[in-house]
Amino acid sequence: MSKTSPSYTTPNVAVISPQKPTESGRFVIRMPPTLHAALKEAAQTNGLSLNAYCVRRLSVAGLGPAIEQDAVGLVARAWSVADGGVSAVILHGSWVRGEAMAASDVDALVVLEEHIPLTRALYRAWDEGPDVTWRGHRIDPHFVRTPRDASYSGMWAEVALDGIVLFDRDWRVSAHLSRVRQAIAAGRLVRGVVHGQPYWALKT
Repeated sequence: MSKTSPSYTTPNVAVISPQKPTESGRFVIRMPPTLHAALKEAAQTNGLSLNAYCVRRLSVAGLGPAIEQDAVGLVARAWSVADGGVSAVILHGSWVRGEAMAASDVDALVVLEEHIPLTRALYRAWDEGPDVTWRGHRIDPHFVRTPRDASYSGMWAEVALDGIVLFDRDWRVSAHLSRVRQAIAAGRLVRGVVHGQPYWALKT
Protein backbone atom coordinates (compact mmCIF):
# COMPACT_ATOMS: atom_id res chain seq x y z
CA MET A 1 0.00 0.00 0.00
CA SER A 2 1.50 3.27 -1.06
CA LYS A 3 1.61 6.25 1.23
CA THR A 4 0.82 9.68 -0.01
CA SER A 5 3.62 12.10 0.76
CA PRO A 6 2.47 15.07 2.81
CA SER A 7 2.34 18.29 0.89
CA TYR A 8 4.20 21.34 2.18
CA THR A 9 3.61 24.91 1.22
CA THR A 10 6.86 26.63 0.45
CA PRO A 11 6.97 30.04 2.17
CA ASN A 12 7.73 33.09 0.13
CA VAL A 13 11.39 33.81 0.74
CA ALA A 14 13.05 36.95 -0.52
CA VAL A 15 16.43 36.02 -1.88
CA ILE A 16 18.87 38.91 -1.72
CA SER A 17 21.84 38.58 -3.98
CA PRO A 18 25.09 40.30 -3.00
CA GLN A 19 25.44 43.71 -4.54
CA LYS A 20 28.36 45.99 -4.95
CA PRO A 21 28.43 49.02 -2.61
CA THR A 22 26.88 52.06 -4.23
CA GLU A 23 29.26 54.44 -2.44
CA SER A 24 32.84 55.02 -3.53
CA GLY A 25 34.24 54.91 0.00
CA ARG A 26 35.56 58.45 -0.29
CA PHE A 27 34.21 61.76 0.92
CA VAL A 28 35.57 65.16 1.82
CA ILE A 29 34.92 66.51 5.29
CA ARG A 30 35.46 70.04 6.58
CA MET A 31 36.39 70.58 10.23
CA PRO A 32 37.97 73.20 12.49
CA PRO A 33 41.78 73.32 12.12
CA THR A 34 42.14 72.58 15.83
CA LEU A 35 40.15 69.36 15.46
CA HIS A 36 42.23 68.41 12.40
CA ALA A 37 45.37 68.89 14.48
CA ALA A 38 43.91 66.82 17.33
CA LEU A 39 43.07 63.93 15.00
CA LYS A 40 46.50 64.06 13.38
CA GLU A 41 48.22 64.00 16.76
CA ALA A 42 46.06 61.11 17.96
CA ALA A 43 46.81 59.16 14.77
CA GLN A 44 50.57 59.63 15.25
CA THR A 45 50.29 58.58 18.91
CA ASN A 46 48.57 55.36 17.82
CA GLY A 47 51.04 54.73 14.99
CA LEU A 48 48.37 55.09 12.30
CA SER A 49 47.81 57.25 9.27
CA LEU A 50 45.22 59.98 9.70
CA ASN A 51 42.90 58.11 7.32
CA ALA A 52 43.25 54.79 9.16
CA TYR A 53 42.72 56.44 12.53
CA CYS A 54 39.55 58.24 11.39
CA VAL A 55 38.14 55.05 9.86
CA ARG A 56 38.81 53.21 13.12
CA ARG A 57 37.08 55.88 15.21
CA LEU A 58 34.08 56.10 12.86
CA SER A 59 33.73 52.33 12.90
CA VAL A 60 33.41 52.16 16.69
CA ALA A 61 29.86 51.35 17.75
CA GLY A 62 28.06 53.85 19.92
CA LEU A 63 29.74 57.06 18.81
CA GLY A 64 26.70 58.90 20.14
CA PRO A 65 27.56 62.43 21.28
CA ALA A 66 31.11 62.19 19.94
CA ILE A 67 29.88 63.16 16.47
CA GLU A 68 27.55 65.95 17.56
CA GLN A 69 28.51 69.44 16.46
CA ASP A 70 28.43 70.69 20.06
CA ALA A 71 30.89 67.96 21.05
CA VAL A 72 33.20 68.88 18.17
CA GLY A 73 33.12 72.52 19.24
CA LEU A 74 33.79 71.65 22.88
CA VAL A 75 36.76 69.40 22.12
CA ALA A 76 38.17 71.92 19.64
CA ARG A 77 37.97 74.73 22.23
CA ALA A 78 39.66 72.59 24.89
CA TRP A 79 42.38 71.65 22.41
CA SER A 80 42.97 75.28 21.50
CA VAL A 81 43.04 76.57 25.09
CA ALA A 82 45.46 73.84 26.24
CA ASP A 83 47.65 74.14 23.13
CA GLY A 84 46.99 70.52 22.18
CA GLY A 85 47.80 69.07 25.59
CA VAL A 86 44.39 67.45 26.13
CA SER A 87 44.04 63.82 27.24
CA ALA A 88 40.26 63.69 27.44
CA VAL A 89 37.06 65.70 27.53
CA ILE A 90 34.14 64.40 29.60
CA LEU A 91 30.65 65.71 30.24
CA HIS A 92 29.40 65.15 33.79
CA GLY A 93 27.23 66.63 36.50
CA SER A 94 23.57 67.50 36.77
CA TRP A 95 22.82 67.74 33.04
CA VAL A 96 24.15 64.26 32.40
CA ARG A 97 22.20 62.89 35.39
CA GLY A 98 19.01 64.62 34.23
CA GLU A 99 18.83 66.72 37.40
CA ALA A 100 19.70 70.17 36.01
CA MET A 101 17.61 73.29 36.27
CA ALA A 102 16.92 75.34 33.13
CA ALA A 103 19.63 77.87 34.05
CA SER A 104 22.25 75.27 35.03
CA ASP A 105 25.60 75.20 33.26
CA VAL A 106 26.85 72.02 31.61
CA ASP A 107 29.90 70.66 33.43
CA ALA A 108 32.85 69.61 31.27
CA LEU A 109 35.97 67.96 32.64
CA VAL A 110 39.04 68.79 30.53
CA VAL A 111 41.83 66.35 31.38
CA LEU A 112 45.29 67.74 30.60
CA GLU A 113 48.65 66.17 29.90
CA GLU A 114 51.33 66.53 32.57
CA HIS A 115 53.29 69.22 30.73
CA ILE A 116 50.38 71.68 30.69
CA PRO A 117 50.41 73.89 33.81
CA LEU A 118 47.15 74.08 35.74
CA THR A 119 46.70 77.84 36.12
CA ARG A 120 43.91 80.41 36.06
CA ALA A 121 45.19 81.39 32.60
CA LEU A 122 43.38 78.36 31.17
CA TYR A 123 40.04 79.63 32.46
CA ARG A 124 40.77 83.18 31.24
CA ALA A 125 41.65 81.84 27.78
CA TRP A 126 38.40 79.85 27.75
CA ASP A 127 36.31 82.87 28.74
CA GLU A 128 37.98 85.12 26.18
CA GLY A 129 37.08 82.90 23.25
CA PRO A 130 33.76 82.56 21.40
CA ASP A 131 30.83 81.06 23.29
CA VAL A 132 30.83 77.28 23.38
CA THR A 133 27.52 75.71 24.35
CA TRP A 134 25.96 72.27 24.74
CA ARG A 135 22.46 72.25 23.28
CA GLY A 136 22.09 75.93 24.01
CA HIS A 137 23.48 75.85 27.55
CA ARG A 138 26.71 77.43 28.74
CA ILE A 139 29.62 75.06 29.33
CA ASP A 140 31.50 75.33 32.62
CA PRO A 141 34.97 73.75 32.17
CA HIS A 142 37.07 72.24 34.94
CA PHE A 143 40.73 71.55 34.10
CA VAL A 144 42.42 68.59 35.81
CA ARG A 145 45.46 66.38 35.38
CA THR A 146 45.43 62.95 33.77
CA PRO A 147 44.53 60.61 36.66
CA ARG A 148 47.11 58.33 38.20
CA ASP A 149 46.36 54.61 38.44
CA ALA A 150 45.60 54.74 42.18
CA SER A 151 43.57 57.97 42.10
CA TYR A 152 40.13 57.18 43.51
CA SER A 153 39.12 60.68 44.55
CA GLY A 154 35.49 61.66 44.95
CA MET A 155 35.54 63.63 41.71
CA TRP A 156 36.73 60.66 39.67
CA ALA A 157 34.20 58.40 41.38
CA GLU A 158 31.33 60.73 40.44
CA VAL A 159 32.61 61.05 36.86
CA ALA A 160 33.01 57.27 36.61
CA LEU A 161 29.34 56.86 37.49
CA ASP A 162 27.73 59.41 35.17
CA GLY A 163 30.41 60.88 32.90
CA ILE A 164 30.14 60.79 29.11
CA VAL A 165 33.54 60.62 27.41
CA LEU A 166 33.55 62.79 24.30
CA PHE A 167 37.26 62.51 23.55
CA ASP A 168 40.01 60.27 24.90
CA ARG A 169 43.35 60.56 23.15
CA ASP A 170 44.90 57.25 24.15
CA TRP A 171 42.14 55.58 26.26
CA ARG A 172 44.08 56.10 29.51
CA VAL A 173 41.26 58.11 31.07
CA SER A 174 38.58 55.61 29.99
CA ALA A 175 40.69 52.79 31.45
CA HIS A 176 41.01 54.70 34.72
CA LEU A 177 37.25 55.27 34.89
CA SER A 178 36.76 51.54 34.35
CA ARG A 179 39.07 50.78 37.30
CA VAL A 180 37.12 53.19 39.50
CA ARG A 181 33.81 51.53 38.52
CA GLN A 182 35.31 48.13 39.34
CA ALA A 183 36.35 49.40 42.78
CA ILE A 184 32.80 50.65 43.38
CA ALA A 185 31.26 47.37 42.20
CA ALA A 186 33.61 45.38 44.45
CA GLY A 187 32.66 47.49 47.47
CA ARG A 188 36.19 48.84 47.91
CA LEU A 189 35.11 52.41 47.09
CA VAL A 190 32.02 53.44 49.02
CA ARG A 191 29.82 56.53 48.75
CA GLY A 192 28.43 58.23 51.83
CA VAL A 193 26.65 61.47 52.67
CA VAL A 194 27.45 63.97 55.43
CA HIS A 195 25.29 67.07 55.96
CA GLY A 196 23.74 66.46 52.56
CA GLN A 197 27.10 66.34 50.80
CA PRO A 198 28.36 63.12 49.17
CA TYR A 199 31.83 61.77 49.81
CA TRP A 200 33.77 58.67 48.78
CA ALA A 201 36.04 56.51 50.92
CA LEU A 202 38.24 53.48 50.29
CA LYS A 203 37.48 50.55 52.55
CA THR A 204 40.60 49.05 54.11
